[in-house]
Amino acid sequence: MPIDPDLSRYSDLAFGSSIAVYILALVFVLVDFAGSRNGVLQSRAAGSRTREKALVGAGSTPTGPGRVEAAPTRPVSERFGRMGVALVALGMLLNVASLVLRGMAASRAPWGNMYEFVSLMCAIAVAAWLVVIRKPGMRQLTVFLLAPVILLMFLAGTVLYARTAPVVPALRSYWLVIHVSVITASTAVMMVSGVASLLFLLRRRHPAGSEGSSALGRLALRMPTDAALDRVAYRTAIFGFPLFTAGVILGAIWAEAAWGRFWGWDPKETTAFIAWVLYAAYLHARATAGWRNTRAAWINIAGLAVMMFNLFFINMVVSGLHSYAGLN
Repeated sequence: MPIDPDLSRYSDLAFGSSIAVYILALVFVLVDFAGSRNGVLQSRAAGSRTREKALVGAGSTPTGPGRVEAAPTRPVSERFGRMGVALVALGMLLNVASLVLRGMAASRAPWGNMYEFVSLMCAIAVAAWLVVIRKPGMRQLTVFLLAPVILLMFLAGTVLYARTAPVVPALRSYWLVIHVSVITASTAVMMVSGVASLLFLLRRRHPAGSEGSSALGRLALRMPTDAALDRVAYRTAIFGFPLFTAGVILGAIWAEAAWGRFWGWDPKETTAFIAWVLYAAYLHARATAGWRNTRAAWINIAGLAVMMFNLFFINMVVSGLHSYAGLN
């Protein structure tokens, strides 16, 4: 079917707008993070607010019985943080809109090349993070996910950009919708998990009560506890690993239909298998005494590094049966 140039142009406009909104959101969440307190102070403040509410409910306050004080005003940094989260959600919607418009313009699934794949991956990663930040104390860490997302979106819109066009004949299959979407979703979720493990290692290096004299120390002490970060990394990996496993299996089925074999140790297949082994090792290590903290986190980060290597180096540099980057 012919390409619709108007829808394609609107798709590019929505993509550029999403980057602009993400950058504005980054400024807002930076203000929020700069004004945040460390995990210990946050928990103490939360406990203090709970006790004050209990006193008010009992009709006894420091200023006299039966008198209910006005609710404390939110800090300016928290207001910026909430506005930043709203902008993140808006940026994600624009990101999704750009993909939908491109799919409509080309009359196909909008993840047939590297530009579209990375754009979809960023949208899913942001959506996953919007779920994570519902946990107390996680909103301030939005800056650490937005920064790599903006970088990936910038690379997608410049180096990886491909004009709206039909996919190559080898990709004209319903398996493109099934296999690639599952792999993209798992990669996005694992990116969130890897970022959480990186923050966990930083926070663990500077535990509560340390002076935090260095810049990294002061940065770490504004984060939630290392245990909270470890839980985020683990729970997102638990969700992402079955998706990744399903994506690998579906890819093998597609390979048998397209090339007559389930597995041929193509560079992309081999690297995906290495990543799968690393993530399986992470989940095993996370449940093993003596490995479940720092060592497990490093395995998780290694898995993310292999995934990114597979996404960029294998697709763009190494020649193989999966060389459909769509760069021009």
